[in-house]
Amino acid sequence: MSESWKPTDYPSLSPYLVCHDPEGTISFLQTVFHAHLLRRYDHQDGSLMHAEVRIDDSIIMIGGLPDADDNDAHVHLYVPDVQTTFDRAVAAGGEIIQEPLRKRGSDDIRGGIKGPSGTTWWLATQTPL
Repeated sequence: MSESWKPTDYPSLSPYLVCHDPEGTISFLQTVFHAHLLRRYDHQDGSLMHAEVRIDDSIIMIGGLPDADDNDAHVHLYVPDVQTTFDRAVAAGGEIIQEPLRKRGSDDIRGGIKGPSGTTWWLATQTPL
């Protein structure tokens, strides 16, 4: 079965850390776990918007948000059809955080839903530009 809906060698499910100090988090992961930076997208002001690091066979996604509560739980999940999964999540009572969209320079269409326990689920399908 083709897995063109997610990046090659990526798991379907990845933890997503939304951090007030994403640069420090990346540096920590690189120093402690020998993490390798795979992708990085910055805001217009040069601050980190999104990064992905690999530790062994796992991917950790990191988002930068200066006023983030570092205890918020976020999970990133690649799915074959982001819109269908997003619509199911909304129908199941999920709170819309972000409608599915492609951000500048990304191969992913991604949307966010907050579930009943407060976990934010970032759903994505990779569709090359």
